[in-house]
Amino acid sequence: MFYGGSRLHRIFIYLKCGFASGSLDTDAQPVRMFVADGGELLVAQSYAKNMGLYGERVGALSIVCKSADVASRVESQVKLVVRPMYSNPPIHGASIVAAILRDRDLYNEWTIELKAMADRIINMRQQLFDALRSRGTPGDWSHIIKQIGMFTFTGLNADQVSFMTKEYHIYMTFDGRISMAGLSSKTVPHLADAIDAAVTRAV
Repeated sequence: MFYGGSRLHRIFIYLKCGFASGSLDTDAQPVRMFVADGGELLVAQSYAKNMGLYGERVGALSIVCKSADVASRVESQVKLVVRPMYSNPPIHGASIVAAILRDRDLYNEWTIELKAMADRIINMRQQLFDALRSRGTPGDWSHIIKQIGMFTFTGLNADQVSFMTKEYHIYMTFDGRISMAGLSSKTVPHLADAIDAAVTRAV
């Protein structure tokens, strides 16, 4: 998060609305805090993860301005960027989001399912952390339970990742990033064994 400037609060917020804690209200607090502080800000939001719309790439850009005059000027600049890029975005995914947000029953169902997914990811983080700790794997693995969202940067290097691929048939990006959503209680032990071996044996 970056915060600064006198006339304009320049803010970047990496927000996983609903995926961090399972609560939309809790995860929206950083944005609400800056709005309440009177700052001007831009919030880029994606529904790819929290609504399962990866194929649609649905999102929104929300801009808070202090006055109608500033808002008008910002809008004109945004249109200059949008027009040559895509002009009219696909409507299908946005229609799905709108339908869910406008219908109380669908909205409630979505928030329940969203919390279930978030809780499951949090649980996978805890299971992996506990498994590494029980194996006595060298290093501090608390970052696994401190991070949020679907993905985790394990801290493994490219050599360790290659070792895990060759010896344990586990595949991840070479910077050590893994998808927590892809784990299950059955696969956590295998991953923990691989990480433990990579850390203690890989050259």
